[in-house]
Amino acid sequence: MSHLRIPVNWTIQRSTPFFTKANVPAALLSHHNTAAGVFGQICVMEGTVTYYGFANEAAAEPELKVVIRAGEFATSPPQYWHRVELSDDAQFNINFWSEKPVEKPLFQAH
Repeated sequence: MSHLRIPVNWTIQRSTPFFTKANVPAALLSHHNTAAGVFGQICVMEGTVTYYGFANEAAAEPELKVVIRAGEFATSPPQYWHRVELSDDAQFNINFWSEKPVEKPLFQAH
C-alpha cells in the first residue's frame, strides 16, 4: 500500500504547506478520505508519520499501518479512509494528484 502507483498521466494539482504537530489540521488526524479521482502523496521531511488505512467509513480498527520516515513518501488512493499520527518531531506535506484539476475539496473529514 505504501507505494500504490499514481497514473503516469496525472499531475500535482495542489500541495499543502509543511505540517508539524503544532499546525496539522485536525481533519488529518481523524478518520477522513481522499476525494474521488485524487491520490494523496504524503512526503515526510523529518520524524515519522504513521498512516492508518480503514476498510470503510465505519471501520474502527485499521486494516493497514504504514510508518513513513524522514525522506520517504507513501500514497493514499482515491476514496480510501485513513488517518495519520505524527511523531513529536514530524514535518510533512501532502501533494494531491489527479488526472485533471479538481474543483471540490481534496479530502473529506468523517
